[in-house]
Amino acid sequence: MSETDATTLDRTADAPVDAGGSGRFWSPRRIPAGVVAVLLAAGAGLLLYDVAAVRAHQPGMRWRRVLARQLAERHLDDTWVLAGAALVAALGLWLLALALTPGLRALLPMRRPHPDVRAALRRDAAAQVLRDRALDVSGVRSVRVRMRRGRAGVRAVSHFRELADVRADLDTTLTEAIRGLGLTRPPRLALRVTRAERKG
Repeated sequence: MSETDATTLDRTADAPVDAGGSGRFWSPRRIPAGVVAVLLAAGAGLLLYDVAAVRAHQPGMRWRRVLARQLAERHLDDTWVLAGAALVAALGLWLLALALTPGLRALLPMRRPHPDVRAALRRDAAAQVLRDRALDVSGVRSVRVRMRRGRAGVRAVSHFRELADVRADLDTTLTEAIRGLGLTRPPRLALRVTRAERKG
């Protein structure tokens, strides 16, 4: 093997490997999990204490006797029963949504240069990058950027040059800027250019 071939192999080995996207970042959601754990522990402890008191030939707690009587006397179509069932169902759906959705919507996953590396870019930081790049275009007076997961909404105001020329330059510049962010799913560019209002 020649020296040139060895150099080529070394450079190939050192080149970064595209390991795909980072994927969505999951929120730990410590507060909802902690609240649910405390409530379940408190309820289980209270119920266990009441059961132990009844087994020891002590009268059960008043709240459990009242609850048992209310459940025995009220019909299923009672307003309070339906309201309680709706509340419990809504709480269960909320907990399922928290468990099945990643959260951390403010983080945009980036592509992974290495399998052991995961990275994300905050939406406000990505919006600031696009805003700075747009302000570098000649004829742009002000820019507003709203960054979402699948869409980057850019509204620019031009105070000179033809709007078509400004829009074409902005489209090229922002498309390159979005590509340069290195996001797993680059957002679609939605560009709107208007003329600045003249005073007087």
